[in-house]
Amino acid sequence: MNTDLDASPTRRISTFAAAVIAAAALLVAPAAISPGSAPAAQAQGCPDIEVVFARGTDEPPGLGRVGSAFVDSLRGRVGGRSVGAYAVNYPATFDFLAAAGGANDASGHIQYMIANCPNTRLVLGGYSQGAAVIDIIAAVPVPGVGFNAPLPPNAPEHVAAIAVFGNPSAKVGLPLTVSPVWGSRSIDLCTAGDPVCSGGDDIAAHSNYGPAGLTSQAAAFVAGLL
Repeated sequence: MNTDLDASPTRRISTFAAAVIAAAALLVAPAAISPGSAPAAQAQGCPDIEVVFARGTDEPPGLGRVGSAFVDSLRGRVGGRSVGAYAVNYPATFDFLAAAGGANDASGHIQYMIANCPNTRLVLGGYSQGAAVIDIIAAVPVPGVGFNAPLPPNAPEHVAAIAVFGNPSAKVGLPLTVSPVWGSRSIDLCTAGDPVCSGGDDIAAHSNYGPAGLTSQAAAFVAGLL
């Protein structure tokens, strides 16, 4: 009897991608989404390390509080290497299916960096809805459901690590650590009681990733892969 462990890598990737899409459908109400093209990334030099981070729901544009804490901690752990940071450009509103637009933007920047800064080690990250953005990039190898910029096959050669916090897919048993491609280089953190990523009911826990030390934990994990 075949299992996912017995299946081919391609089949396991397809199964994981389908499961993530199904999980997203359980978490948000059906709605139409118009695919948009990712804006062209601007030349910013070539740092040794580049963090591509998607903020959480209702946070103002930028890295967000969790993303900022994670990047600051990572910078203190990589010696003299330079660390750039790209804040994924997407609405981060309660229209959760707009996360596909964030995935397009993040993928566009990742592909720009691969083409123009091939020696830069890339780190992908996201918090809450931003974690779902990273889920889409990591799990969906073909266009669909508003996501029209899948990563190229050589992306794993450039992406050193993935760190997500309060990931909605973890609530339905699909943390990024089970990905057949990215699992070994991923850390998927959920605070105790966080209702977004677990069966808990402590709403305040969803805002506690920095104070609880989980951004530092993730930075230590990522630094070990760089």
